[in-house]
Amino acid sequence: MSSFTMYTTPWCGYCHRLKSQLDREGIAYDVVDIEQTPEAVQIVESANDGNQTVPTLVYADGTSQTNPSLIQIKAKLSALAS
Repeated sequence: MSSFTMYTTPWCGYCHRLKSQLDREGIAYDVVDIEQTPEAVQIVESANDGNQTVPTLVYADGTSQTNPSLIQIKAKLSALAS
C-alpha cells in the first residue's frame, strides 16, 4: 500500500535521488509522470502556486510537500499514522 503519490518527470535529478532514498528505506509510494499524465500538471501547479515544481508529494490527507527531504517525509508519515 502506498503512502503518497510522487509527481515527477523523467529528467528530474531531485526526483531520481528521492526515489532511491525511498526505495532504500522501503517506503511505498506511487509515481505519476506529469509529462505523461497531463491532468497531473494541475495537481502539481495547485500545490506550488502555479509552478510545475517536482518532486511534489501528495499525501492521503490532501497535504503536499515539494522537494522534501527523507527526514521530512518520515516525519509526515509518522504524523499521519498517529
